[in-house]
Amino acid sequence: MRIAILKERAAGEQRVAATPETVKKFIGLGAEVAVESRAGEGASITDAAYAEAGASVAGAKDVVKGADIVLGIQAPDVADLAGANAGAWVAALFDPFTRRDTVDAYAKAGFEALSMEFMPRITRAQSMDVLSSQSNLAGYKAVLVAANEYGRAFPMMMTAAGTVQAAKVFVMGVGVAGLQAIATAKRLGAQVSATDVRSATKEQIQSLGAKPIFVESVEGIEGEGSGGYATEMSEEYQKAQAELVSGHIAKQDIVITTALIPGRAAPRLISDAQIATMKPGSVIFDLAVAQGGNVEGSVADQVVVKHGVKIVGYSNTPGHLAADASALFARNHFNFLSAFWDKEAGKPVLDEEIGNAVRLTQGGKVVNERLAG
Repeated sequence: MRIAILKERAAGEQRVAATPETVKKFIGLGAEVAVESRAGEGASITDAAYAEAGASVAGAKDVVKGADIVLGIQAPDVADLAGANAGAWVAALFDPFTRRDTVDAYAKAGFEALSMEFMPRITRAQSMDVLSSQSNLAGYKAVLVAANEYGRAFPMMMTAAGTVQAAKVFVMGVGVAGLQAIATAKRLGAQVSATDVRSATKEQIQSLGAKPIFVESVEGIEGEGSGGYATEMSEEYQKAQAELVSGHIAKQDIVITTALIPGRAAPRLISDAQIATMKPGSVIFDLAVAQGGNVEGSVADQVVVKHGVKIVGYSNTPGHLAADASALFARNHFNFLSAFWDKEAGKPVLDEEIGNAVRLTQGGKVVNERLAG
C-alpha cells in the first residue's frame, strides 16, 4: 500500500496533507509513504523531517508512480496523477458542486475521488471532519486580522489619561468558525454579541459569555438543516433578521460573518446600506468571501473600504495558519483511513455510511447521490 503526498499546486496554498507525525503512523500500519520534495515548506516542514519519519522524498512523478492512495488538501489535477495505480484513491477537498469538471475528469481517468468536505457530521466521524478543524482556525484568524485592521484596542483600559472603551464585536453565524471567533474576541477583551438562524445556538453563545441577538417575533423557524448545517431562511425570517441586524450592526466596531450553505452561494447578510450605518474605522471580516461573500462588495484577498468601513476576506483563511492547519488536516486524513484499516488486506476498506458519503467517483462513473444529474 503506497500513499503519496504531493506539494499543493493551487495558488497561495501553503498547507500540506501529511506531517512527519502522520507519516510515522501510516508506516506503523504497514504502508509505504512517499512525499514530494518541498511539499511541506509552506507549513515549515523540511524534507529531512519527512525522511526522518520514514517517508521517501522525491520528485512528483516518482512519488505518484505506483500510488494506491494520494492525499491532498485541494484535489490535484488528473494530469498530476499520471503513474498512479488504476482505481487509486484520492482524498482531498474537491469542491464538487462548483468544480464538477474535476469530478468528471476523475471518473474518466478511473480514480476514486474521496471528498473530505462530504464527511458526514456524525459522532464517529468528528475526528475526520476537515471542515470543522479548518473552520476552527479560520474563526480565530478572522478575529486577529480584524483586530489588526481595526487600529484601536480591543479590551477596556483604565488609564490615568482616561478610559479606552472595549471594542464591540458582532459574530454572524455560530458554527465552528463563529464559536471560535466569539471565544477569541472574548479572550482579547471585546464586548461580544452573536446571531444565527439556528435557535439551538443561543445557549452556545451564552456559554461563551457573549450576548445572543435573535429574532423573537417570528415563531417556528429553526434554520437547522441536516448534519448541523444551516438552511436558507424564509422570506419572513430574512426580513425580520435584516431589521434586527440593521439596528445592531450600526453600533458595532467589528463584524465577523461566517454563514455558508453547502452547495449554494453564501447568503448575503450585510448590504451596502447597512455598511453605511457603521462608524468610520469599523471592520468587517467576511469568512465566506470565497463562496460569493456574506457582505456586499467584499473581494477575496483585498481590503475594500466602503463608507469608511474596511471589508476584509481571505480566499483561504486556514492557509494563513499553514503549520497548524496542516497538522489538523493531516490528522483528519489519518483518522479517516486508519478507522477503516484492514490489517489482513493491508489497506483501508470503507463502510457504506461514510464511504458512500465521501465517494464521488468509482468504476469510471460519478456515483455520489448528491451529484446526481
